[in-house]
Amino acid sequence: MAILKILTEEDPILRKTSRKVDAITPRIQILLDDMIATLHKSGGVGLAAPQVGVLRRVVVVETEPGNLIELINPVIVETSGSQTGQEGCLSLPGRWGICTRPDTVTVEATNRRGERFRVTGTGLTARCFCHELDHLDGILYPDVADRMLTRAEIDKMMEDDD
Repeated sequence: MAILKILTEEDPILRKTSRKVDAITPRIQILLDDMIATLHKSGGVGLAAPQVGVLRRVVVVETEPGNLIELINPVIVETSGSQTGQEGCLSLPGRWGICTRPDTVTVEATNRRGERFRVTGTGLTARCFCHELDHLDGILYPDVADRMLTRAEIDKMMEDDD
């Protein structure tokens, strides 16, 4: 498994729409493996293929250690509730915003074996589903943020984490 380079917000690839995966090939399975390795190395909770320069509808999410969710051609089929909280992104290091997202999100997708499935996430997982699926359509979280945090707010947040 390779650690892939995570693109940052200046890269125009992040603003493009990803193409559907037509077949689960060994190349797609290697992409999933490499994305998982990259996610683990980065310390993030989600990663979309465009963030590593691949314009395919592929996402990995792991909001709880050991609970990895691989999504190929994911589509949000149901949402409910609302949550507002801090959001960041591996492609926008050092920036944070406040975003309102659904509290519960159900996604339909294909797994690496080509099987269709549905998965429902709440809280952070729901937020992550929305955030990562936005990447597939060239949307970055500042586009949907209620507001971005100021430098002083970010500094305070980092102090509180220590």
